[in-house]
Amino acid sequence: MGDHFNLPPGFRFYPSDEELVVHFLHRKAALLPCHPDLIPDLALHPYDPWDLHGKAMREGNKWYFYSRRTPRRVTGSGHWLAVGTEEPIYSNGQKIGLKKHLAFYVGSLKTNWIMHEFSLLDPISRNTKQDFIKWVICRVYEDGGSDGGGGDSGAELSCLDEVFLSIDDDPDEISSPNLMYKRKTK
Repeated sequence: MGDHFNLPPGFRFYPSDEELVVHFLHRKAALLPCHPDLIPDLALHPYDPWDLHGKAMREGNKWYFYSRRTPRRVTGSGHWLAVGTEEPIYSNGQKIGLKKHLAFYVGSLKTNWIMHEFSLLDPISRNTKQDFIKWVICRVYEDGGSDGGGGDSGAELSCLDEVFLSIDDDPDEISSPNLMYKRKTK
């Protein structure tokens, strides 16, 4: 669980897409209280996905936060780009929101960081303020690739790739406290 949130033992935060929109995003946009108040407001711009620890609500390998909708999703190290099509979110047979899929890029290289950005379509009640469309709720996670998705051109960077790319020493020698590797040359 996140560093700042206390739920009783055994309770986990694992909301469905519909629950995120109906019970969290709608209440936020309508200025209604949400108890317990688990999800923080966070400006998306200053934070790379690996910097969300301690700032966003965490459950397992997923981080959740409210943000203002913005056309530019640029951070210090990269940017978020929409991938695929938006999915409608339904509640009781009525379309209430959208789920947008985004991937994080460092330069032109796609990383394995994914964001689901949930937004409202229309005011669900008359109590919803005019700026209801400005709020989104985000779910960010690092995709392990075990779901079979992917199959890109191999340009994705894993955390290990980023470590190896950052090594400034001799590329023939990689060392760590418990490992010394020397590439064999013929």
